[in-house]
Amino acid sequence: MTHIHEGLPLSRTTEVGSIRIHGIEAGVQQLDGGAMFGVVPKPLWERRIPADVRNRIPLAMRCLLVEAPNALVLIDTGVGNKYDEKFGDIYGISNSGDPTRLEDGIRDAGFDPSDIDIVINTHLHFDHAGGNTVRGEDGTVRPSFPNARYVVQEGELRFAASRNERIQASYITENYESVTQAGLWDLVQGDAEVTQGIRVVPTPGHTPFHQSILIQSGSAVACYLADVCPTSAHIPLPWIMGYDLEPLVTLESKRGLWSRAREEDWLLVFEHDPRVPWGHLTADPDRPQLREE
Repeated sequence: MTHIHEGLPLSRTTEVGSIRIHGIEAGVQQLDGGAMFGVVPKPLWERRIPADVRNRIPLAMRCLLVEAPNALVLIDTGVGNKYDEKFGDIYGISNSGDPTRLEDGIRDAGFDPSDIDIVINTHLHFDHAGGNTVRGEDGTVRPSFPNARYVVQEGELRFAASRNERIQASYITENYESVTQAGLWDLVQGDAEVTQGIRVVPTPGHTPFHQSILIQSGSAVACYLADVCPTSAHIPLPWIMGYDLEPLVTLESKRGLWSRAREEDWLLVFEHDPRVPWGHLTADPDRPQLREE
């Protein structure tokens, strides 16, 4: 079987000031292109990311490993290994590895999964938090990074438990229940420093408590956007996913981010772009585009 991610590096590295960051290619999923681009017509979005015969587009699951001054930090964890064949086919998942491609990518960057000190979840959807836990050969589910503390917005963990019909397919309790049972959560509220050089900032809209991650060293700043802007094709303000629960809130989250990103020349890190891991915004505020690295 040929995997979509074949030919992609397991990891790629750049620097934010004195902090080294590694984009970990934790696999690929395929989601409906119309859902990924909401009200944007297909003739427009298909120029950026062509769809397959099932109208699905390939999406990276790019996690970020950060060598912060006082901790080794993993941001988001991909989809994990707990899904069955039907689930994998519906979402077009390809992430085979030991036990998944995420762990292989961490090793490729020069570390062992046991080295992770902090895991930050931007939110708890299955393609961002599935690798929080792992199913062992005995069938039991346990935290994937037992030496780490896990960080998420307190409201996001509470929201994931609400189980209403609109969101329940995206939140899978196996991805975070054993983290709770092990007492490994460090819950935050709003804007917060996690460790030196890394802070979380609320960027709601996709979910009410979605957060993005800022990595700062001196005047250099990178922003791990997650689902506030999943790919570089979503940079235009109104290009917003149909999956977003509050799209007009997403719009304002993006507007605020782009203003700061342009002013401070942030490096923007894209979690789901199948080709572009990161880049900077161009200077024109009326036509935001990406200047790739």
